[in-house]
Amino acid sequence: MTTRTMRVGLAGTVAAAAMAGSSFTAPAVAYPAAAPASTLAPERERHRSTQQAMDAAVKDGVPGVTGQARDKYGIWNGTSGIGNLKTRQPRGAQDRYRVASITKTFVSTVLLKLEADGEIGLDDTVEQWLPGVVHGHGHDGSRITVRQLLNHTSGIHNWTLDPEIQRMVFSEEFLEHRHDTWTPEQQVRIAMRHEPDFEPGEGWNYSDTNYIVAGMIIEKVTGHAYGDEIRRRIIEPLGLNATSVPGTDPRLPQPSSRAYSKLRDPEGRTYDVTEYNPSVAGAAGEMISNSADLNRFFTALLRGRLLPKQQLDEMMTTVPMDEENPDLRYGLGLRRSKVSCGKEVWAHGGDFHGTVAVAVTTRDGSHTLAFNFNGEWAGDIDAVIDAEFCGK
Repeated sequence: MTTRTMRVGLAGTVAAAAMAGSSFTAPAVAYPAAAPASTLAPERERHRSTQQAMDAAVKDGVPGVTGQARDKYGIWNGTSGIGNLKTRQPRGAQDRYRVASITKTFVSTVLLKLEADGEIGLDDTVEQWLPGVVHGHGHDGSRITVRQLLNHTSGIHNWTLDPEIQRMVFSEEFLEHRHDTWTPEQQVRIAMRHEPDFEPGEGWNYSDTNYIVAGMIIEKVTGHAYGDEIRRRIIEPLGLNATSVPGTDPRLPQPSSRAYSKLRDPEGRTYDVTEYNPSVAGAAGEMISNSADLNRFFTALLRGRLLPKQQLDEMMTTVPMDEENPDLRYGLGLRRSKVSCGKEVWAHGGDFHGTVAVAVTTRDGSHTLAFNFNGEWAGDIDAVIDAEFCGK
């Protein structure tokens, strides 16, 4: 719902963090120096740069970091910093956390499964499935396709940019509304108060409204809530035991750390925002997972275990996100880019109050990384990704 270099929207697409926001301020913490390379176990030595980048994020102000990398040599888990500012408990390797906009990759996968089953077409219009829902102030669902929802070329206004929502959800006022229940119909109506960002297919702009509408279409096609379809088609087949679609449940399942935000506090105070009603994010970003499950999901997805080749090719057919950066492109719930050493990676990320989550993989799914910051106002996400995939 906010913006960064590589992420935009309700938990965007991956990015370098730089925001502010919490009710008690974290005191300065001394962290042990990294062990000399010669004393590290082989798996730790391979990921030493990643650990150092995580440590640097903590020194930059992130309370704590947890992550996991998987490659041909095996699995590495890394943590840094604090998971609970009151008890001083460190981040845990198995921590569950809110993945925010990584939810979009799950939603897109379900819709592509439905296409593979012949139940929907990517070039079906929104109006075919949701008559009259996307309408007003220049919005016209009869001119917008499912494909354009998934790759953010629809032009539909991002409901989270509404001034009232910016005040209610992104300032300290959020604490008064953290347990409010939001419906997708309500969120779309808010978006319809505004004019489209551009004509359908004539631009690119990250809009959480696109995936709110996509979740509504899943329910219309299947007769089931989008979360039920994610559970049935992805979570259960892959055994993603730490992954959930919580609906309106404000709790963060254990094991987990606390989540912190500045909430644009003018005095820079830090607030515990661990519990809130996730319907504010809905199909654009409500899911919970951990690093191991995210790696398992992205590996299965890129290796063709979840989608037939035709649908995976559709997912990986991209449009430009930034005219000035031709390497930065967006598919159907997946973002393609290159890390600093030139390697191509596919990813999605997300951030919302108290969480920055990132999942990254190579094209063949042989090397994956997923990690989480439990505060969204500091830390360099790109540095962690570069460290893992470029060794620096």
